[in-house]
Amino acid sequence: MTNPTSATLSIESMTCASCVGRVDRTLRSLEGVDDVAVNLASETARVSIDTPERLREIAGTLDEAGYPARRASVTLNVASMTCASCVGRVDKALAAVSGVLDVNVNLASETATISYLEGATDAAALATAATQAGYPAEIAEADASLDRAARKEEEAREIARRTILAASLALPVFLLEMGAHLVPGMHEWIGRTIGHQTSWLIQFALTTAVLLGPGRFFYLKGFPALLKGAPDMNSLVAVGTGAAYVYSVVATFLPAVLPASVRAVYFEAAAVIVVLILVGRYLEARAKGRTGAAIQKLLGLQARTARVLRDGKTIELAIEELRVGDIVQVRPGERIAVDGEVTDGESHVDESMITGEPVPVAKAPGEAVTGGTVNGVGSIQFRATRVGADTTLAQIIRMVEEAQGAKLPIQGLVDRITLWFVPAVMGVAVFTVLVWLFLGPDPALTFALVAGVSVLIIACPCAMGLATPTSIMVGTGRAAEMGVLFRKGDALQQLTSVGVVALDKTGTVTQGRPELTDVILTDGFQRTAVLAQVAAVEKKSEHPIAQAIVRAARVERADDVKASGFQSVTGYGVKADVNGVEVLVGADRFMLREGIDPGTIAEVEIDLAKRGRTALYAAIGGKIAAVIGVSDPVKASSREAIEALHRQGLKVAMITGDKQQTADAIAAETGIDHVVAGVLPDGKVEALDRLRADGQKVAFVGDGINDAPALAHADVGIAIGTGTDVAIESADVVLMSGDLRGVVNAFEVSTRTMRNIRQNLFWAFSYNTALIPVAAGVLYPAFGLLLSPVLAAGAMALSSVFVLTNALRLRRVAPLLDENETPGREAVQAAPAPAE
Repeated sequence: MTNPTSATLSIESMTCASCVGRVDRTLRSLEGVDDVAVNLASETARVSIDTPERLREIAGTLDEAGYPARRASVTLNVASMTCASCVGRVDKALAAVSGVLDVNVNLASETATISYLEGATDAAALATAATQAGYPAEIAEADASLDRAARKEEEAREIARRTILAASLALPVFLLEMGAHLVPGMHEWIGRTIGHQTSWLIQFALTTAVLLGPGRFFYLKGFPALLKGAPDMNSLVAVGTGAAYVYSVVATFLPAVLPASVRAVYFEAAAVIVVLILVGRYLEARAKGRTGAAIQKLLGLQARTARVLRDGKTIELAIEELRVGDIVQVRPGERIAVDGEVTDGESHVDESMITGEPVPVAKAPGEAVTGGTVNGVGSIQFRATRVGADTTLAQIIRMVEEAQGAKLPIQGLVDRITLWFVPAVMGVAVFTVLVWLFLGPDPALTFALVAGVSVLIIACPCAMGLATPTSIMVGTGRAAEMGVLFRKGDALQQLTSVGVVALDKTGTVTQGRPELTDVILTDGFQRTAVLAQVAAVEKKSEHPIAQAIVRAARVERADDVKASGFQSVTGYGVKADVNGVEVLVGADRFMLREGIDPGTIAEVEIDLAKRGRTALYAAIGGKIAAVIGVSDPVKASSREAIEALHRQGLKVAMITGDKQQTADAIAAETGIDHVVAGVLPDGKVEALDRLRADGQKVAFVGDGINDAPALAHADVGIAIGTGTDVAIESADVVLMSGDLRGVVNAFEVSTRTMRNIRQNLFWAFSYNTALIPVAAGVLYPAFGLLLSPVLAAGAMALSSVFVLTNALRLRRVAPLLDENETPGREAVQAAPAPAE
């Protein structure tokens, strides 16, 4: 029977004794849970559990009960991971810690991100668990990306020094042994001069120096892992080179133990294998450092200091010391330190790093500024509204880092294979040795040693472990440089299976700033009076159409009327009392809902819709007073983007609350395939389900608060970055600009990255699948070919370098549609389209 263990959890949402009772009853109802003690003051629950795994069940049950256990997450820097098997061991060690909910280990960035239950464990305990498993870990700091880059540079320099030393020692060994085989007469020359025994002694001394010096890492890590029953890449290298070394030592110092026919040394194999693997490690370290180039660029956009007004004085502070509410001074040409609102001065700010738009944006008092952007020729002061981790730039960096550390579904298969791959290879190596010993020709022992060592060396699964994470890091980093942020890493894979792209209309296909175009009056009403009363009602609304009507009334000096009793009926319209008269503004369905018959003017509304206008009715005192037409121009790039999506093999749909005629006008203008019109805000989710009816996956693109449910419900939610925070938080992908061309680029990056991953995995698995039998000697009976351990080491190192180099090609992915270019004349001259 398992000994019970105790755990303390932090519980949310407990506000009274009744809550305590519910939590207590919920916990006591679970099998394997005893000694429950719930404390309202400390908001904790202490339990005794039969197994650590029981905590996951407890967490799920508390969630369902409405009293979730608090979660926390931490990122660890993990050292000594060299292959996919290492990733599996670290994952297993961390997952075994009581209270851990999710583990994501990334070989390319050498990090582990862990989600755990607060109180059940902590970051220090997790770091200790990884360290005890043989992989030293420490908690990553806020500037972990900078630390990682510096660490990889230092690691590359250290490996370079070890490689140079190892190569210097191994070169004479290689020349003495292989030169005698390759250069005619050299074997006899060595015999006449220093003698073959002396040559072996020199090789022994130099090889020993290589293995105990630059190569000792393989043995310090490999043999302990082997003894623990969890062999990794280092174990393969240690066993392979150790076998060649020990055999050669016996041949050198105890020659009588071996038959004369197999008395030979393989010091050069042991030494050169270490050199080649170190060369591969050096190239890996260099390449890994470059995979985070996008993060480095983003970090370079951060200002280091800022001039702040404090107590009437201007002082220079480190950016970490800024507080919300500080007044910050910005001189011409300086980088803006944090997000804020201009309080004094005027200037133009280059916001291309955020929006992708090359034209500087005018800034005046009341305008928002973003940290990391560059001020133009004017001087401004602004009030800090977001500092530290809350700034837009910090959130962008965090999104990119999370996406780079994500584990795609395809990686799960790789992890399951590689976890047992190394033990399987060691079994194959033992089997290979036995076959050669019992069935091989003379000298059988020599053939067995060469084949066994070759199998161990060539099968190191480094390339398997690097295949996916390196492509993710480079791909998502390049996407960020193009203004496409993958908030959730698995969206990178999901996008490639999407068949339909559904677009919201207002602010996505259209500019989102409608203007009043028509006011058609019924008998007995005057334009100025109607416009004034309608504007009085619409002043209370934040809808873009309402703002367009208010702007038009202001221009016509008809905005001095007050309204009271304002009501908004979602999806229908608004109403209020103006000078004691009820005024309603909304769609035809709103009029019918209120029992008001549009009469013959309904034909005018239909005509406006056909001409691409959003048409609204205004009813005053229970009678239709006017039909109001509003137009929202289609974005200049929308048609170009939709054509590009078609070229990528995607269907494009539009979901809108507008009438069918209005939506059809926009669809005809932009080339949209399918229209879902007349949809209320809460109906967009149902519309997505209808688009999924034929089994296709759907991506939804939107920017408004009312788009958040659809963004979350879609297979992939893509938020226009100029939209609301709610929409962005609900999305899987965020476009930093308000341009549909970013959607095209998101699909392009996704396609190229997944293709790159498949290339890497094909190479890694094919390499091992094809070359392990060759190393074992299957070609020897037919062709007399037996792979040298030295060549095996070179092939293994080149395999990892190939995967990394292939992944780095993603840094050259160009935007399919450049958002900095002005769309063609046809798009610019497109006729205006309506608002939603």
